[in-house]
Amino acid sequence: MKLISWNVNGLRACVGKGFYESIAALDADVVCLQETKLQAGQIDLALEGYETYWNYADKKGYSGTAIFTRRHPLSVTYGLGIDLHDHEGRIITAEYEDFYLVTAYVPNSQDGLRRLDYRQQWDKDLRAYLKELETRKPVVLCGDLNVAHREIDLKNPKSNRKNAGFTDEEREGFQQLLDAGFVDTFRHFYPDQTDIYSWWSYRFRAREKNAGWRIDYFVVSEALRPLLESATIHTEIFGSDHCPVEVVLRAK
Repeated sequence: MKLISWNVNGLRACVGKGFYESIAALDADVVCLQETKLQAGQIDLALEGYETYWNYADKKGYSGTAIFTRRHPLSVTYGLGIDLHDHEGRIITAEYEDFYLVTAYVPNSQDGLRRLDYRQQWDKDLRAYLKELETRKPVVLCGDLNVAHREIDLKNPKSNRKNAGFTDEEREGFQQLLDAGFVDTFRHFYPDQTDIYSWWSYRFRAREKNAGWRIDYFVVSEALRPLLESATIHTEIFGSDHCPVEVVLRAK
């Protein structure tokens, strides 16, 4: 089963930059999107063979997630079930026979780290939500998690040490997720790989220079580790400041 996650940074803009062609080439069973920046009815988008599920932010033109799936889910839910977190369209959970798939657009701590305290609460609550799901079946978490875990996950770790996405607090939050029994699938296959990123600033010709960050992930329950077939970061695909990331799971 091939799963794709992609922060499209505005789906309407991405559609004008080869989105349909990229999705066709990826040929995934499930495509998860973050930062769709849409409200209901703002786009007429149909992908042949896919069912679509959307979670919109209350605020127009902000955040938002979507799942396109060729396999009909057993159930679909939206949000974490916590009012504090559930107004920005950041979570969709699709239940399949063998696992839950959770796509997440994790809040950015923002300039001056003005949202870092909120972000730490989010990380704690997301982890609790995933562990509760895991009492029923294994979990696949994907999305823009807005953290570079290790120094090898971004081009310039020293100059970004106290910036959003690479604070000690955010990195520790991600480590706590791994310590709770989850696997960073890319690092499972490529534990020491450097210079492979999933996001590049639009400024300073960052993508041309490959001055990027790896902040888009597939993270899975330890029980799914034996089913991991491959993990890929599609740096060749443009259309957003992020590129798609992929995991392939073998059938049981």
